[in-house]
Amino acid sequence: MSVVLAFLATACAALAAIPVMAQEEKPKQKFDVKGEYVRLVYNDEGWVVLGYRVANGSVGEEWMLLEVGVTLMKDVPDQKLVRGSLTVTTPDGSSVPLASQEEFSKANLRALDARANMTRDSINYFPVMVDKPCRIGFFTDISEPARGMAYDEVELSDDRACAGRAYFKIPGGIQYGQHFLNVQFAGSTVNVPFRIMTKEELKENKAKWEELQKQLKQQQKSQG
Repeated sequence: MSVVLAFLATACAALAAIPVMAQEEKPKQKFDVKGEYVRLVYNDEGWVVLGYRVANGSVGEEWMLLEVGVTLMKDVPDQKLVRGSLTVTTPDGSSVPLASQEEFSKANLRALDARANMTRDSINYFPVMVDKPCRIGFFTDISEPARGMAYDEVELSDDRACAGRAYFKIPGGIQYGQHFLNVQFAGSTVNVPFRIMTKEELKENKAKWEELQKQLKQQQKSQG
């Protein structure tokens, strides 16, 4: 691990307000911060990038939209990602499954999609050897033909950068607090922590992020 990554590993837990014990219980799982609302977690099998800016701005709303990127680690055999592979754990410990295409269509989430199109963060953070784009197409809107058809599985390999939007219907609406996106691979689960923050927490998080960026630049300059 590089010095910069080592620095991130120690700083990102405080930035994301994640309990230290949660990380200690999963020693093989590595965590990184790629933006105020972008998290990266990987283990020996799978790699997951999460963007959750829109979700953080949807408190009280029933639908949660997450930007998700997935690939396999080098030399891990190809496998399939299916709808049942994705769940969200809410602050009360409940597990929420990925919505179905039928639920998505009935909900008419074009306004939510439009909001995401305006405020989305890049999740293009994959290992250097991953150079083949691939769509996670669990959802589609018939009014947007360019989006492509919906399908129930995605072929994962160690050179495919698979990305797409995941929608979850949250009982009682999105609440403040610690959440996890859980991605089930063939032999393990990657748990990506993300916190839906209050206005006060957002201000604190922004200040921590800016300080982290400043320290990283200073560290990189000293190494240069």
